[in-house]
Amino acid sequence: MPAIGIWAVVCGLALLSVEHAVAVWTPERNIEIIVGNKPGGGNDATAREIQRLVQMRHLINASTSVVNKPGGGGAVSIAYLNQQQGDGHHLAISSTTLLTNYARGAGPASYTDITPIALLFSDYIAFAVQAHSPVKDGQDFFVHLKKNPSGMSIGFSSSVGNANHIALALAARSVGVDIRKLKTVIFGSGGETITALLGGHVDAIVTVPSQVLPYMLSGKLRTIGISAPGRLTGLFAGVPTWKEQGVNSVFSNWRGVIGPRGLNAEQIAYWDSVFARLTALDEWKRSLEKNLWLNEYMNSGRTRQYFDAQYQEIKSVLTELGLAN
Repeated sequence: MPAIGIWAVVCGLALLSVEHAVAVWTPERNIEIIVGNKPGGGNDATAREIQRLVQMRHLINASTSVVNKPGGGGAVSIAYLNQQQGDGHHLAISSTTLLTNYARGAGPASYTDITPIALLFSDYIAFAVQAHSPVKDGQDFFVHLKKNPSGMSIGFSSSVGNANHIALALAARSVGVDIRKLKTVIFGSGGETITALLGGHVDAIVTVPSQVLPYMLSGKLRTIGISAPGRLTGLFAGVPTWKEQGVNSVFSNWRGVIGPRGLNAEQIAYWDSVFARLTALDEWKRSLEKNLWLNEYMNSGRTRQYFDAQYQEIKSVLTELGLAN
């Protein structure tokens, strides 16, 4: 090939490379991180920690803002998110509620109507009793429930069919308890749930480990089981998992990030890169450890698969409870 022909090919390839590089999506304006709750609480804290770290570590070349859109058990935030169809400048913090709401017919959209971006961490579920309770461990707990499913009152917040309720039902079902007969008491918050147990108004509670920890330290409460695949750290290192106690049950209230429907492959790839780097930061890992959360990062594709699998599990147990749509 003549030299001029070779040069033309090289220039053409270079031009294609430049055009491809230009086509890669990056943010062009402010990034909104949407939270379906009022300021305060786990989802809001997650959003603000993401905002802090992406700005401090310059993980994106754009400004960020946290936008609270409370209402409808998350329905308002999902509706707002999907008004931004195909726009990669809008993200939302999500949790197991995304799946439970849809399974119960309480959500405006299916989890398939949004774009999964990342699963960030898992908040596993603790089962606790008073320190002087006659229930000594998880096996004892389920022996009582198998004999008389309604013989113990079990408290959790803040609605039927939520992650706490499902964690209880899955564990009980796995050992043959009739979960429709469980005596559950619903409270408005985790704090109210703890207060009820301390006051002897319920026999046991189901909640996140961070709620129980201060009362384990003071010797007022005991955690008899945890719904994690392995033991947690710190004081919870002494708490056996359900599987260790012969209960075949693992369940978490994960938190993750979703985008509006219609995001393209380049937008998804961009956010995959950002959250892979975020979850590898030492500052992020310290924040998770402080809150007893487990770093279980999944990218967009794996998060979609996880949603599919967990939805089927959730739908199954809610159907048995008579709560599925």
